[in-house]
Amino acid sequence: MLEVKGLKKTFKMSKKQQKIEKTKEKIKVAVADVSFDARPGEILGILGANGAGKTTTLRILASVIKADEGQVCLDGADITGNLMDYRRHIGFLTSELKLEDYFTPNYLFDYFSKLYGVGEEQAAQRKKELFEKFGIDKFAEVKVADMSTGMKQKISLVISIVHNPDIIIFDEPTNGLDVITERIVVNFLKELREQGKCIIISSHIFSLIEKICDRVVIIIRGKSVCCDTLENVMAGQPLEDRFFELYENMEGKADE
Repeated sequence: MLEVKGLKKTFKMSKKQQKIEKTKEKIKVAVADVSFDARPGEILGILGANGAGKTTTLRILASVIKADEGQVCLDGADITGNLMDYRRHIGFLTSELKLEDYFTPNYLFDYFSKLYGVGEEQAAQRKKELFEKFGIDKFAEVKVADMSTGMKQKISLVISIVHNPDIIIFDEPTNGLDVITERIVVNFLKELREQGKCIIISSHIFSLIEKICDRVVIIIRGKSVCCDTLENVMAGQPLEDRFFELYENMEGKADE
């Protein structure tokens, strides 16, 4: 089980950033207080508006950046105690992953397999399975520059899980996808859940969260305001209505 306890993360703002965000503040609080747990055999959805702190939270979970305060624990042990071992357990898909235009899917898959220490025979079998599932096999030797947006997203997803990780962390996994590719990704996430994987996805799309998530964390202004089953979070309302009820409540407290 993955436990997140009281995460806080701030960033120094450059003068350019201050101008863009129309503020004189030199420090930006990206995550103020986020806590939740993620369990095997479930899909946990992190829901929030753009800028709420979802991506920063996932980057901390993926050990890409360090929190200023708080802990991320795997089976009770702080991940900072052995980051290399922890990273073997996770697969992280982010929009910040940029594929080089002159590489092919075959090359990328082989490169990341070696990076994670996956044996040649196992890597070949996994490549065959994943390439066929996502329809990449027909484009295995086509350069990334000549791929569609949807195909690039599928390749990014596949190379993030070459090592068959136990914990899947996906930031906006269906963002920008056509309806067919989105359905393929959604069905694959459900398959991973059936395999007992611990899956964490962030999204601002209410319908996606309602469709596939077992439990939900709602983050508003860098704070987790709830973490519960989808049914309990919705409290008999559409998820969108419930989110804005919580959002307006937080806004009201901020004005007091």
